[in-house]
Amino acid sequence: MAIFSVYVVNKAGGLIYQYDNYVPRAEVEKTFSFPLDLVLKVHDEKVIVSFGQRDGIRGIKFIVLADPRQAGIDALLRKIYEIYSDYALKNPFYSLEMPIRCELFDQNLKSALEIAEKAGTFGPGS
Repeated sequence: MAIFSVYVVNKAGGLIYQYDNYVPRAEVEKTFSFPLDLVLKVHDEKVIVSFGQRDGIRGIKFIVLADPRQAGIDALLRKIYEIYSDYALKNPFYSLEMPIRCELFDQNLKSALEIAEKAGTFGPGS
């Protein structure tokens, strides 16, 4: 299971935070000789887009792109809201509607994504 990206969009529709969690494996450089023998394969990879909007902050949208089999996306959205409230909104140097540049927010978001990918859900007090 994988969580690919997390986005936070302000009420004006501007992107104020982006984190790409899933980094694809590096591919080995391939060399070809002429004539090229091409084989096209169809891959059916799907991504779930989950939107979350909390009542306390009108207009702020939290977006998570994840594998369809990833469990606990609703709990993850609630946890991201808590992290945003605790580390961005309580930061005296952060202004609403502006890009989020807070190291504590980044660290806690990364740990929340790791927990969500391993366990799939958040228990009470996590």
